[in-house]
Amino acid sequence: MWRCTMSCAPLPRCVDSVAPAATAAAETAAPHAILIDLGTNTVLMEKDAHSAIEPASMSKLMLLYMLFEHLAYGAVTMEDTFPVSEKAWRMGGSKMFVGVNTRVTISDLIRGIIVQSGNDACVVVAEALASSEMAFAQVMTDRGLELGLENSVFKNSTGWPDEGHVMTVSDIANLSSRIIQDFPQYYRMFAETEFTYNDIRQTNRNPLLYTYPGADGLKTGYTEGAGFGLAASATRNGRRLVLVIGGLTDEQQRAREAERLLDWGFREFA
Repeated sequence: MWRCTMSCAPLPRCVDSVAPAATAAAETAAPHAILIDLGTNTVLMEKDAHSAIEPASMSKLMLLYMLFEHLAYGAVTMEDTFPVSEKAWRMGGSKMFVGVNTRVTISDLIRGIIVQSGNDACVVVAEALASSEMAFAQVMTDRGLELGLENSVFKNSTGWPDEGHVMTVSDIANLSSRIIQDFPQYYRMFAETEFTYNDIRQTNRNPLLYTYPGADGLKTGYTEGAGFGLAASATRNGRRLVLVIGGLTDEQQRAREAERLLDWGFREFA
C-alpha cells in the first residue's frame, strides 16, 4: 500500500487558511465558484464554494498530485514504465489510447492525463501505485484529508460518475494551489497545448491556454451530471490567481466566465 513519506502538514499558504474575503463582489453564472490571489492567499470571491459537487475530470488533479509526490521523493522516475491492464485499455470517455499489455512511461502518462484527460492513463497509474483502482481511490481520499481537502471523497481515479465521488470548488482550488506551490518543476506541463501518443494527436481542453494571456493551467472537467467545470490559473504583473468554477451549461459559457472572473480579479485588486 502506498504511503506518503513527505511532510503532511498544511502549507502556510494553503487555501484552507485564507485571509478574509475581499469586500468587492462579482456576479457569475457559475453555480459554484472561487477565486484566490495565491500571493496574498486572499479569497477574492466565492459562490457556494463549499458544497459537494461532482468534480468530473478535475478530480484527476488529486491523482497527479500523488504521482508528483512519488517523483519528488524518488520512488519513480519519468523514464519508468507502468503496465496497461485490460481494464485500463477498455476505459471509456476521454483517452490517450494506451495499448493493452504494453508499458507506458510516466512522462507520457502525465501528459496523457493533463493534455488528453485520459481515463485509461489514470487507471494505469492507479493500478501501478496500489493493489487496484478502488484501493487507490481510498488512498486519494485519505491523502486529500491530510492536505486539507475536508469535503472530497474519491471513488475512482478518473472522475467518472460514481455515487459519492465528490469535491468542493474550494477543495479543488486548495489542491490546485498546492500543485503550483509544491511541484513547480512539474506544473509547467499543464501549459502544454498538445500531445501525441500512438500517432494520435490531441489538444489540451483548457480553453484559456489559447485565449487568455498568462494562463498556464490546470484542468477542465465535464460530465452530464456535473456540467462544465474548470480549475485555472494565470499570472499578470507578478500576481497569480487561481480560479475554480463548476456547473456551467456549455464550453463557451465556461470559457467566458473564466476569462471574465480572472479579468475582474486582476483589475479590481492590487
